Amino acid sequence: MKITDIRCYPVWVGLRNQLLVKVETDAGIDGWGESGLSSRERAVMGAIDHFREFLIGRDPSRIGALWQEMYRSQYFEGGRVLTAALSALDIAFHDIAGKALGVPVHELLGGRQRDVVPAFATVPSEPGPRMIEDALRLQSLGWDCIRFVPAGQHADDRMDPRASIGPTAEWLVEAREALGSAAVLGIDYHHRLSVAEAATFCQRLPSGTLDFIEEPIRAETPDAYATLRTMTEIPFAIGEEFSSKWQFLPYVEGDLAQFNRLDICNVGGFTEAMKIAGWSEAHYVDLMPHNPLGPICTAASVHLAAAVPNFSWLECRSSPVEQLGFDAREIFPVQVELAGAAYPVPDRPGLGVEVNEDLLRDQAFRFSEPPHLRRSDGGFTNW
Repeated sequence: MKITDIRCYPVWVGLRNQLLVKVETDAGIDGWGESGLSSRERAVMGAIDHFREFLIGRDPSRIGALWQEMYRSQYFEGGRVLTAALSALDIAFHDIAGKALGVPVHELLGGRQRDVVPAFATVPSEPGPRMIEDALRLQSLGWDCIRFVPAGQHADDRMDPRASIGPTAEWLVEAREALGSAAVLGIDYHHRLSVAEAATFCQRLPSGTLDFIEEPIRAETPDAYATLRTMTEIPFAIGEEFSSKWQFLPYVEGDLAQFNRLDICNVGGFTEAMKIAGWSEAHYVDLMPHNPLGPICTAASVHLAAAVPNFSWLECRSSPVEQLGFDAREIFPVQVELAGAAYPVPDRPGLGVEVNEDLLRDQAFRFSEPPHLRRSDGGFTNW
C-alpha cells in the first residue's frame, strides 16, 4: 500500500475551524486525522505541505518509522506547529491501518481495557445561581465529573484574573455544598493566574472543595508549578498545550501533575500518546485527555482511553448544558456517540468516523482569533 495524496480541509464547524486531514492510498483505503492547533490552521497546513513532499509513495503502515522521520527530518525538530501536523497524519495512518485489517484502532494499541470511556462535562455558565442549576442538572443525568469556569471567562476584551478569584471561590463552595461529596468537581483557569494569584485562589477554598484545578498558571516553567505545589493541596490537571513527551518530562518525573491533559491532536498522535500514557502510569498519573475539537479528535481520544489502564475522564463539549456544534452530523454522519455520560468503545474498523467530503469542499475557511484580553490597567493577559 502506498500514499497517493494528502488533503487538508480547514473548515468552520460550530464555533471554530477544524483542520481535517485526509490521507489517500492506492488500495482505496483512506484515513482521517485532525490537527489541534486551533486558530493557527494555515501554519499547520504549511507544515503538512512540507511533509507531503516526501510522504507521497510511502507505506502508511510503517507508522512508527514515519513518525520518527517527520519529527527528525528538519534541524529544528518539534514545536507545536510541526507536532500538530504530525498528529493529524499519525491519527490518519492509524485509521488506515485499522481499516486495512478490519479492526478498530484500539486493537492496534493492545486492545480495549474498558467497555465505556467516562466523560466530564463543562458548565459554561459563569459563577452564580445558573452555574449551580446547570451542575445539578448534569448530576441528575448521571454526570459524576463536572468542570466549572471562572468569573470573567467569557470576556472578549477585559479580564482581570485577580478580580475573578473572590466570586469564583465563593460559588465553588456553594457548588460543593449543593452537589455533595460524591461529585468530582474541577475548574479550568486556562493558565490565566500567576503563582501568587493561584495560591490565593486555592487557599480561599475549604479542603475538599475541588478535586482538580486545571491549568492555573502557564506551563513554560516547571519550577513555578513546583512552587505552587507547596502552596496548595488541590490536584493539578495540566498538559493540554504540551506538544511532546519531552514537555511532559519535568512534570511526570517531578510528580507535579496528578492528571495529564494530553491532547492527541497536538502531542504527536497515537504514537506519542501511548508513550506518555505508559510513562504516566509508572508515576500513578491518570490521563484526562483534552478534547475541544471535532469527532475525529473525540474518536481518537476514545480509542486511546480504551487502550490504557491509567485513565480518568475524557473532556466532552457536547453535553446537556453545552452544545458548541463541533459534532455537526451533516459533516460527520457516522461518529463515536455519547451515551449518557460516557462513550461506548466503538468496534467499527479504524477510528469509526465517516466524513462527508463533498460537503467539506463547499465549506469556507474563516480566519478567527481568540480574545486578546487586557487587564483593567490595559496590559495584556492570557486567554
